[in-house]
Amino acid sequence: MILPLLVTLLAQGTLTHPVAPNTLTAAERAAGWRLLFDGRTLQGWRGLGYDTVPTAHWVVVEGAIQKIASGNVPKLPDGQPQSGGDLMTAQTFGDFELTWEWKVTPGANSGLKYNVSEELSLANAPNHAALGFEYQILDDDRHPDGKLPSHRAGALYDLLPPSDKKHVQPVGEWNRSTIIFRGNHGEHWLNGERIVAFDLGTARMD
Repeated sequence: MILPLLVTLLAQGTLTHPVAPNTLTAAERAAGWRLLFDGRTLQGWRGLGYDTVPTAHWVVVEGAIQKIASGNVPKLPDGQPQSGGDLMTAQTFGDFELTWEWKVTPGANSGLKYNVSEELSLANAPNHAALGFEYQILDDDRHPDGKLPSHRAGALYDLLPPSDKKHVQPVGEWNRSTIIFRGNHGEHWLNGERIVAFDLGTARMD
């Protein structure tokens, strides 16, 4: 069984256009879709390694989840940001189809990670970054990672680049993305186009 999920998510920086709270149509509810984000609170979410959401890193602004820029979060003695930059669902999912909307500010770099091992991630001291597959979210034109094909928006980060038919909306405008993961097969979609497809255990994933 594939579990459909829906969330409006993840812009880094300042959001300037209001977004209506997430809702499902009757047809979507009948098809089994469920909301991960209610458009108002972070209920159902927590930080990696936390029981709650690190509010110094994450807020809800105008109906969207916003990552507070790294320069504006508490710092460690060495000047690095305190941990808390990875937000995760409180519930664990198996096979799924996840759809969300996102936009970025100029030069932003973010991502949506899935199939994450929290145990391995927390053992990855001192960074404690979420270890798993990542759907890259990036301002391709302004961020240095945009020069690397497997680091561009929509890529399976550091593994597979998005297809050439990818279309990304300009900075500040909303994109719609989908991840499908079932068994050993995964797909990334962006604005109605499939841009990445892979199968675990194949040579291209070694």
